[in-house]
Amino acid sequence: MLETVITILVGLAAGGIGIFAGQQLSRRGVFGRLASAETRAAEVVNDAEARQKELLLEAKEEAVKIRSGAEQDARQQRNELKIDQNRLRQKEESLDRKTETLEQRDRRLTGREQQVEVHAKEIDELHAEQARELERVSSLSREEARGIILGRIDVEMRDESARRARHILAQARLNADEEARRVVTLCVQRLAGDLVSETTVTTVPIPNEEMKGRIIGREGRNIRALEAATGVDIIVDETPDAVMLSGFDPIRREVARIALTKLVQDGRIHPTRVEEVVAKAQIEVEEGIMKSGEEAALEAGVAGLHPEIMKILGRMKYRTSYGQNQLRHSVEASHIARMLAHELGADPEISARGALLHDIGKVMGQEVEGPHHIIAADFVRQFGESPKVADAIAEHHDNDPETVSAEAVIVQVSDAISGARPGARHESVEHYIHRLEALEQTANSFEGVERSFAIQAGREIRVIVQPEEVDDLGSIRLARDLAKKIEETLQYPGQVRVTVVRETRAFDIAH
Repeated sequence: MLETVITILVGLAAGGIGIFAGQQLSRRGVFGRLASAETRAAEVVNDAEARQKELLLEAKEEAVKIRSGAEQDARQQRNELKIDQNRLRQKEESLDRKTETLEQRDRRLTGREQQVEVHAKEIDELHAEQARELERVSSLSREEARGIILGRIDVEMRDESARRARHILAQARLNADEEARRVVTLCVQRLAGDLVSETTVTTVPIPNEEMKGRIIGREGRNIRALEAATGVDIIVDETPDAVMLSGFDPIRREVARIALTKLVQDGRIHPTRVEEVVAKAQIEVEEGIMKSGEEAALEAGVAGLHPEIMKILGRMKYRTSYGQNQLRHSVEASHIARMLAHELGADPEISARGALLHDIGKVMGQEVEGPHHIIAADFVRQFGESPKVADAIAEHHDNDPETVSAEAVIVQVSDAISGARPGARHESVEHYIHRLEALEQTANSFEGVERSFAIQAGREIRVIVQPEEVDDLGSIRLARDLAKKIEETLQYPGQVRVTVVRETRAFDIAH
């Protein structure tokens, strides 16, 4: 088709050229140029034919390349398809083999289960037959035999548990006693606290005996105004150059002391002046309470306390327990708690904070009902203290061994160390004797106890048992039970060591 088109074009071109040449020749009469035109037309035709052949060859070569590429792609796709089909066939065969293997295992397991059921029935029948034979031979029913066996097992288990408890306690003491003694001794030595306890001053010195009459006033109106304004009793007796203040509230006594001191120094004593001075003394005491709380927090290294907490903390300056100032005790316990926490790897900030605030509930007991550690924990929660600090305060007396935190135990231990160190506290003779008697009565309440002695100022209770009623393992159980009962029923500073003594003496007479 291409050749035909080219031929037609060439013919048309030649015809056009001929017509043009004829017209030129006819017009101009130049017949000499006709030959030249024909020559050019022939050249054009030759060039067109050569170009035609080149285009045909290029088109054929391109077609051959396209066809060969398509055939190669088709062959590659067929090969990949065959490979995928072979893989799928292999996987299907593998799955068929695995399925067959699982079915065989299932059939074997089913057979074994049936065999196990048959054997279990046979064993049950043998047990029943054996039980009937044992009942016939022993002349005992199953319940009676079970009771005898369980009784023997109970005795054996109690003895075994006591042996294991003794072994565990011995191993624990070998490791724990030395480490605990080292840590506590290190903390107490680092603290180096004073051995003299502070007391609240209740005596106001006066310059002379004449001042007593001015304090009493005409018909006692000055002393009545002072007692009404302060809420304390003012005792003016034969004590030389001194007036005594009596009242259960130490803060009121401090207000009265400051007011009376200022009145004595000023010399102007009358009801109106008394009210003015008492009002100023109350403001001064409140400021002093806040300052004492701030100083205690600064000394203990506890920052960020709420002002209300600081105020309650400062009030502890005017409270004592067994002669030990409560504010100094709290600061001292905070130092001990921080050192213990560093030694044991606990949080020193939470431990120190909890120890500083653990007794603030004692100065709130008249305002809020409940145990002082619960009151203190609820109070600090209201003013932004963290739950860990509040829990450590609440658990320093009541704690669950499974949930108590390390910081709570440290607060409890630091409280005991501060209160039990030499010279920290003193107590009345009556209370001391009552505590020793309570220890001995608690020990004597157990069966098999012959007598008991509270020794080392109540730090140890030594129990003598009757050897024919309490054996060696029973002595271990008695020591453990007595220690637990002392913890639950008695109040005591520090710790109490329980020692159970069992001895057997044999004697005879030589004639």
